[in-house]
Amino acid sequence: METIKHECGIAMIRLLKPLSYFQNKYGSWTYGLNQLYLMMEKERNRGQEGAGLACLKMEAQAGEEYMFRERAEGSSAINEIFDAVNAKINAYRDNSSDTLYAARHIPFAGEIYMGHLRYSTTGKNGLSYVHPFLRRNNWRARNICLCGNFNMTNVDEIFADLTSKGQHPRIYSDTYIILEQIGHRLDRESERLFAIAQEKGLSGMDITQFIEENICVENILKESSSLWDGGYVISGMTGSGEAFALRDPWGIRTAFYYIDEEKVVIASERPVIQTAFDLEITDIHELQPGQAIIIGQNGQWRLSNILPPAEKITACSFERIYFSRSSDADIYQERKALGRNLMPQILDAIDYDVENTVFSFIPNTAEVAFYGMTEAIEQYLCRNKLEQLLSLGRTPSEEEIQTIANCRVRREKVAHKDIKLRTFITEGKSRNNLVAHVYDITYGSLRAGIDNLVIIDDSIVRGTTLKESIIRILDRLHPKKMVLVSSSPQIRYPDYYGIDMSSMHEFIAFRAAIELLIENGQWEYIHNIYLKCIAQRQLESSQMVNYVKEIYAPFTAEDISAKMAQMLRHKEVKSEIQIVFQTLEGLHSACPNHKGDWYFTGDYPTPGGVRRINEAFISYIEETYKDLKI
Repeated sequence: METIKHECGIAMIRLLKPLSYFQNKYGSWTYGLNQLYLMMEKERNRGQEGAGLACLKMEAQAGEEYMFRERAEGSSAINEIFDAVNAKINAYRDNSSDTLYAARHIPFAGEIYMGHLRYSTTGKNGLSYVHPFLRRNNWRARNICLCGNFNMTNVDEIFADLTSKGQHPRIYSDTYIILEQIGHRLDRESERLFAIAQEKGLSGMDITQFIEENICVENILKESSSLWDGGYVISGMTGSGEAFALRDPWGIRTAFYYIDEEKVVIASERPVIQTAFDLEITDIHELQPGQAIIIGQNGQWRLSNILPPAEKITACSFERIYFSRSSDADIYQERKALGRNLMPQILDAIDYDVENTVFSFIPNTAEVAFYGMTEAIEQYLCRNKLEQLLSLGRTPSEEEIQTIANCRVRREKVAHKDIKLRTFITEGKSRNNLVAHVYDITYGSLRAGIDNLVIIDDSIVRGTTLKESIIRILDRLHPKKMVLVSSSPQIRYPDYYGIDMSSMHEFIAFRAAIELLIENGQWEYIHNIYLKCIAQRQLESSQMVNYVKEIYAPFTAEDISAKMAQMLRHKEVKSEIQIVFQTLEGLHSACPNHKGDWYFTGDYPTPGGVRRINEAFISYIEETYKDLKI
């Protein structure tokens, strides 16, 4: 019921035919640029803090620019960057129909296009943090341009490795450090080929050509990624025309590709490619964990296993619950299944009184789960009606039949997202009053004091919007009971692989467990967990244990849900409130191929995640209870 934001979307197109081909077939050599725009618009859901695109022109001669980039900040960034690109192209409109001239001279007329949409999970903003990132060099093969959907948990380790080699990175961010690391390996690869070329007796431009034709991207990626701990899809291109995309070995982040005789296309989501290029679902393939797709300077492509896939593949389940577009065929069915799997708990919460219950959803991402939830309730009603009809015997009256037949699932559009909160009011009572009006309701959609209200959303994270806005506004309908349903399980732990959930105080489930422990006089229990975390600070990440799990051990999920309902109940609310969460079994049943559930279970897929949760808990205790003797 709060917006959860996550890191980034990527889109890449490698044209395999000359610009004249696209001019003749599609009426414009800007085909690749136009398709990149469409893909980026379709991925707008993945980031609205900034956007950027880069282009590589492979026909440029010495002294002519061949790598172009445009970036902008803000929710209108896509329009801004493409307006800027089109303005630069239009400056050459007198020669724009000449594809040979365009390939040599017009900016952003190239063979490789790479786009990026950004949402920061680190709080670092500004144009200098917007992808793609460029590393320049006078040797064309040593230029590198990168963008990605990633978050590294061990930036300190990667930074130390770079500085140990004598480098002095100018910015301390995972994107910039990854750029410098890959750039360093690209330099070494170029030097390796330079030495071979000299041994062959080559000189001058022949050496340059030899290097550009023999760059081994596999070498670069294998050497660089051996240190990486995190979730990532990283795409890039070199100045000499090599292009690639690499997925992490745990399969945390997603990437899909499509290839035909004209082009290679890569994107973060399958429907983006499907819609932009009018394809069938079977035409598109998923990049596998640890795998890279590499397109050579000559346009030949290959799949390469850069890192061995992890023993336990943990593709992010939040991609299925929330982030990715529900227009994907599989995700649509999985979200419906999430709603269906909640049916037994919901029926129990309303004491099986479907006749006097209204079902609804919080706009808009929970809508598909809502369909699944109400379908399951309908199936329950059908079975119940059949049992009732059979129990009437051979001669039921028309009135008895009509009474049973009229029982139905009551769906209503109860909640509306009404306004966007203005950020110039940042604190105090004024802001709380404004937050309370972010949502609106349909008055008269419930019978006051008679009807229960069951309303579903995809997740409950912090609880702020729930308490200050949603529960208060829904209470104006005076339901007999309000059942808040989450299609995901309780979010108990931070994510360190690209979602903006990083500190313990953000989680209402965690705060509820802490309050229960304190109410039960178990401060010493909490303190002992803190001491265990302190004691393992000097260990290698691979040896560390997630002791924060012990915070939840004394309680059932229902205990924590009940405490959350108590904490989220505003003093003005009169309705009875119950919170129902998806079970882990229900999650895995609905999303069987996406087992990444560390935000629910604390089972982090990489050692870096365990180290980060350890530090997050220590920080929480020291900041929250600094007046106590720790």
